[in-house]
Amino acid sequence: MAPSRRDLQLTPVAGDGLGSSAAEIGAMEEVRLLDSYDDEESADYLSKIEEGGGSGDSGLRKIQVGVTGMTCAACSNSVEGALMSVNGVVRASVALLQNRADVVFDPNLVKEDDIKEAIEDAGFEAEILAEPVTAGAKSQATLVGQFTIGGMTCAACVNSVEGILRDLPGVKRAVVALATSLGEVEYDPNVINKDDIVTAIEDAGFEGSLVQSNQQDKLLLRVAGILNELDAQVLEGILTRLNGVRQFRLDRISGELEVVFDPEVVSSRTLVDGIEGEGYGKFKLRVMSPYERLTSKDTGEASNMFRRFISSLSLSIPLFFIQVICPHIALFDTVLVWRCGPFMIGDWLKWALVSVIQFVIGKRFYVAAWRALRNGSTNMDVLVALGTSASYFYSVAALLYGAVTGFWSPTYFDASAMLITFVLLGKYLESLAKGKTSDAMKKLVQLTPATAILLIEGKGGKFVGEREIDALLIQPGDSLKVLPGGKIPADGVVVWGSSYVNESMVTGESVPVSKEVESPVIGGTINMHGVLHIKATKVGSDAVLSQIISLVETAQMSKAPIQKFADYVASIFVPVVITLALFTLIGWSIGGAVGAYPDDWLPKNGTHFVFSLMFSISVVVIACPCALGLATPTAVMVATGVGATNGVLIKGGDALEKAHKVKYVIFDKTGTLTQGKATVTTAKVFSEMDRGEFLTLVASAEASSEHPLAKAIVGYARHFHFFDESTEDGETNSKESQNSGWLLDTSDFSALPGKGIQCLVNEKLILVGNRKLMSENAITIPDHVEKFVADLEESAKTGVLVAYNGVLVGVMGIADPLKREAIVVVEGLLRMGVTPIMVTGDNWRTARAVAKEVGIEDVRAEVMPAGKADVIRSLQKDGSTVAMVGDGINDSPALAAADVGMAIGAGTDVAIEAADYVLMRNNLEDVITAIDLSRKTLTRIRMNYVFAMAYNVVSIPIAAGVFFPVLRVQMPPWAAGACMALSSVSVVCSSLLLRRYKKPRLTTILELTKE
Repeated sequence: MAPSRRDLQLTPVAGDGLGSSAAEIGAMEEVRLLDSYDDEESADYLSKIEEGGGSGDSGLRKIQVGVTGMTCAACSNSVEGALMSVNGVVRASVALLQNRADVVFDPNLVKEDDIKEAIEDAGFEAEILAEPVTAGAKSQATLVGQFTIGGMTCAACVNSVEGILRDLPGVKRAVVALATSLGEVEYDPNVINKDDIVTAIEDAGFEGSLVQSNQQDKLLLRVAGILNELDAQVLEGILTRLNGVRQFRLDRISGELEVVFDPEVVSSRTLVDGIEGEGYGKFKLRVMSPYERLTSKDTGEASNMFRRFISSLSLSIPLFFIQVICPHIALFDTVLVWRCGPFMIGDWLKWALVSVIQFVIGKRFYVAAWRALRNGSTNMDVLVALGTSASYFYSVAALLYGAVTGFWSPTYFDASAMLITFVLLGKYLESLAKGKTSDAMKKLVQLTPATAILLIEGKGGKFVGEREIDALLIQPGDSLKVLPGGKIPADGVVVWGSSYVNESMVTGESVPVSKEVESPVIGGTINMHGVLHIKATKVGSDAVLSQIISLVETAQMSKAPIQKFADYVASIFVPVVITLALFTLIGWSIGGAVGAYPDDWLPKNGTHFVFSLMFSISVVVIACPCALGLATPTAVMVATGVGATNGVLIKGGDALEKAHKVKYVIFDKTGTLTQGKATVTTAKVFSEMDRGEFLTLVASAEASSEHPLAKAIVGYARHFHFFDESTEDGETNSKESQNSGWLLDTSDFSALPGKGIQCLVNEKLILVGNRKLMSENAITIPDHVEKFVADLEESAKTGVLVAYNGVLVGVMGIADPLKREAIVVVEGLLRMGVTPIMVTGDNWRTARAVAKEVGIEDVRAEVMPAGKADVIRSLQKDGSTVAMVGDGINDSPALAAADVGMAIGAGTDVAIEAADYVLMRNNLEDVITAIDLSRKTLTRIRMNYVFAMAYNVVSIPIAAGVFFPVLRVQMPPWAAGACMALSSVSVVCSSLLLRRYKKPRLTTILELTKE
């Protein structure tokens, strides 16, 4: 599965296999996710961790622990103190806002369970965060499996299933989502397997099956051509003979073939080709996407509920005729009142029809109620089973009592039947509506083409033919042909041809993008005009589209904090309702016994007990915990899907909720507010050196740097010498093209973050950077040079100072133009009540000039990369919610420190761990979209809660007969059941209104106001 922002995460401090600089940066960012380790002692700890590989027993380990229950700084201090008191814990840092603890410990002295126990002994809940699984890679310690869980009806069911799964040995983490009927379980395959998990789900009374896991050596195929037993045996023989096939399972009825194979021995495409080849064309195989099962599961659930509803309705209609219509038709009435044994024909018919409805069609309610009670919880099924059983068994008792005594009380068989019918109708409508909430996900899945045209290479690399293959069998390095109007089958690079590609379905960018040779393409996008040949680079779970789907899926499974209210209410709802129903029964019964109301209120031949019982049953069946349970997850599900279709990926309900109350938005300057395309505008020499020699000297020094300003300088110098327009912006310069004989040899190159670079040219030191770099190296800046640099900075340009052999020799002015939408977006944020702040490492003059141009008043300049997180923490001190907008790589510490991190311009890098929001386009409008969508979603969730609560607050007194003395209207149980069924449907339909969300455009951004 694709990487996701999980609640629990084991973070190694240093990664293996990285280059030294990348490893250092990665380690630095990881360490600063929760706190900063600036002292020497901490540095020593980290070096020990690195020596231990991050997780081995030979050194220290660093883990993250989720801590629940902290409300203030005193709580975080208490947790920190408890951790530090454990023998073997070297360092503990607790983040109150992130509800996480960062713990460095010696695994030889203390275990993870000891750390968890220490936190729990301090009065808080703790959970060890599991190691994130990398996309396309198989975790060595744990596997992550996604299971469908059928039969859940409310939040109580979710809590019950989660509790059962988490108690299983070997299960590290379990998250269950009601809206999608999915559960994600992280487990140790050496302790427990998927079949054990499915069995546990089924033992709890639910339906369970595995949808997909992060194993990469399993293939699910649909086989056509199996007509009889002999065909199945032939296929099994082929599979037995194929090298690399470890095991297989063939379902001869459905034609599904599951193959587990060794990817080191045989590839998935070779496997399929081998089966079809050995079968001489008899068998046709198609790779099944795991999402096909999800779609069929949704459709199957709705179809099953519809069949139950129709069955119940077909029996309820005759019951209605017997009860209401037939007594007014003499012929039918004569037949129905005939006595057959102790009862009349009509009573026998009603008893028989209702028994089928109650115990055959309504069996699911008894089964679900039993499993809930067995697991120590209650849900809606308990209420339905209780209400219908009371009505049914009272009616049976009334018949038997009449047969014995001759006193015939009224029966309420119709109430039981109609109640079950209406509940099933509500469940059917609810399943249809819930299916609509995942429309965005289904559209994303459908973007992937079913087939691809594979180009067959011959000798010399020339293409000698082509063949059509299943798109799920594409491998990295494959050459593929894309026809005009066709979908690009995989992420890759154009190797031949040119065209325009519509990427709106993935990035939200409406304008088709030009593609030439070496241009990257995204799988699932549409080729508009010319024929393209592409080389696949990322396939399967590594592909952009797969990662987007996984992120959306993970977000939809996460719980927003606002849902905790619904979970709490759900845990006490049913006991409270049953208590109210008992009070209703007792109250009306006592009132009748003491003569508090007249007997003419009673039904014909009725008693005070019967009169009271009908009120009590109505209370039981009208109360609905489902509406509360669906209020948040359905809205989150729709919102995350809508966000994905607009190029805004939301990593969870927590992020979605926090964004609505953002008070400050911090912008990085370079590449965020500006276009990130630095251009040299001025090159001034302040020595006897000529211009060409100066530019060659500076370009030689900067050629080893990856900084955007360095690329701009090298491109400018190259253009000066060779008039090469293609390299003026530095974007297309490769190392080889830069070092093509005109650059000088350098040595001892060193990049100094926040200052510049230094190296040796001709054995003399050259410094290229800002004033701080010059002053640290005792370089004198003459007054006329200082004035020149100040003038550059006042005009929003960056002045780069160059010193050679201890003397300042020149200055270069570099401009980075603002994005066209920056000014409007900043004004829009101000109108929304959000304060924009610019934080940059650039000098104060340039920063103020850019801020003035864009309309930002609060500026923080000359801030080192690590200092951005400190700025964020200072703003959070008063409880304000802070959002950070950055590029997701250099700004990782700040993105992690912010309440809401937004990585803008992610493009194909959608799996940025530090960000809560990933904005696919490099467009600031999406910042407004993210906040606006969050606000509208939270408004919708609140409306859902208001409706769900108001429904119960108003309906329960009506059902209990509080207004009966005034209105003389009694709500029959079947009507109460209809209201209960429609309440949850109404909440889901309310959430579906979010599908109509349209993101604000530049023309409407200024119309937004503070909510």
